[in-house]
Amino acid sequence: MPISITPSFVNQKGIGTVILAPDSPDIIPGVVAVPFPLWPDDRGYFLEVGRTGQGLIADFPPESTQISAALSYPGTIKAFHIHKFQTDCWVTASGMLQVALVDLRPESPTFGLRNTLYLGTLRPWQLLIPPGVGHGYKVIGEAPAMLVYLTNKTYNPADEGRIAYNDSNINYDWELQYK
Repeated sequence: MPISITPSFVNQKGIGTVILAPDSPDIIPGVVAVPFPLWPDDRGYFLEVGRTGQGLIADFPPESTQISAALSYPGTIKAFHIHKFQTDCWVTASGMLQVALVDLRPESPTFGLRNTLYLGTLRPWQLLIPPGVGHGYKVIGEAPAMLVYLTNKTYNPADEGRIAYNDSNINYDWELQYK
C-alpha cells in the first residue's frame, strides 16, 4: 500500500523561495544542489549524470541504485511525490523544469517550507532530494524535458507517496509567475 501523507499546514498560495544558487541558505535542509559539467560541441552536448561512489550519489548502494528517465511535454506537471526511505538524485538532461519542493517532515524545523528551482539546459544542476521532501516539476518553455534520476533504492510501491499537484495544504502556485 502506497504511503499516505496529508500535510497539516496551509501556506499562502505561492512558490516559496526561489533558489538561485546551490549554496543558498534558504534551501530546504537535506536538499543539495550542485552544478554538473556539461560539454557542448558542434554535435550537441555531453553531460555526466553521476559516478558510482562519488558526488551526490556517493552513498547510493550499487546493489539497489536504480537509474530511470522521464520525458515530459511542455506544460506537463508531475507532482507531488514523496518517499519515506528513498533518496532521489535528479539531472535534467534536456529542456527546462520548474522544480517544486516542500518539506513534509513533521519533525523538521522547516516543515511546510517550499522551494522552487529552475533546472535544465540553462541551469545544469544535480538535485539531491531526501526522504520526506515532497517533489514535483512542471516543464517550462516550448521543448520537452528529459529528467534522468537515480534513486538509492529500487522502485517500491509501498514507499511511493502521491499528493495532488493542486493540494490545498501545499497550495503551490503552478501558474506563470513573471507575467
